[in-house]
Amino acid sequence: MAVFQTRLNQLERLFLSESSKKAIERVILILAIASFVAHLLLIYFSELFPFLDPESPLLGNPIAAVYTPFSFILVYEVYLLVYYLPRSITTYISKQYEIISLIIIRRLFKDLANLKLSTDWFTIKDDLQFTYDILASVILFYLLFWFYRLNKTRKILNTDTSALGIAMDKFVTFKKVIAVILVPLLLGLAVYTFGKWGYLEFMDNDNSLKELKNINNIFFDEFFTVLIVVDVLLLLVSFFYTDKYHKVIRNSGFVISTILIRISFSVDGLVNTVLIVFAVIFGLTILAIHNQFERHLEAKP
Repeated sequence: MAVFQTRLNQLERLFLSESSKKAIERVILILAIASFVAHLLLIYFSELFPFLDPESPLLGNPIAAVYTPFSFILVYEVYLLVYYLPRSITTYISKQYEIISLIIIRRLFKDLANLKLSTDWFTIKDDLQFTYDILASVILFYLLFWFYRLNKTRKILNTDTSALGIAMDKFVTFKKVIAVILVPLLLGLAVYTFGKWGYLEFMDNDNSLKELKNINNIFFDEFFTVLIVVDVLLLLVSFFYTDKYHKVIRNSGFVISTILIRISFSVDGLVNTVLIVFAVIFGLTILAIHNQFERHLEAKP
């Protein structure tokens, strides 16, 4: 057991320490800036190279170049999600919501470059999607504000955790193991999926790129599938450490919220946007009721 704990601490320092977070943040920032410049150059020279399609949604307008650095920012948000997993379940869930809201913001930059300004705005599919997404981004931003506010309230209500003792320490250790496994797993998944997309984008001689139905879903489709597995594991393992009804309902509600976000990747248009917003509203409502439950228990004589 001592050897396992030592190895776990070493891996935690390697992947999840404050110094590692700062180093990854610097690398991501450099890559984001470099990718933005590279994307702008590709747009400028798109007509000079036969393997580039000037009509592509990502090469038709310089505004679309913002899409690429945002992709790196999203990868950093994925790392932060794993970073906060051992520290707080609700903060981990809030990072999921941040990621899906940033995916919508990133999608806005791509769609903004392809807007068709006309009197037929509400009959053009891309313009309608832009309308849905810009409204959803504002709603999600406001919902996240309330989620963080409720999470702060929850921390105040739970200042005394000494009663949890060894049980909570074991649960935190389990979350650290999951987080340490997730870092290389998600890194490998990101390299594979973005690499596959890049290959098909520039070497697509047999229209294989059509298999990737929506460029916005690349990596994040698989990512949220992994999160569902992680959330279910956390839910099941939490039964070893607490049987409190409101805790079980909260954790189960977060799993449902993640599943709804994952389902949103399988649909387009208004249904996609509504599913995402409803998933966050559902998670926020579950947390609000959970906090009310905690207050009720605290008030008992």
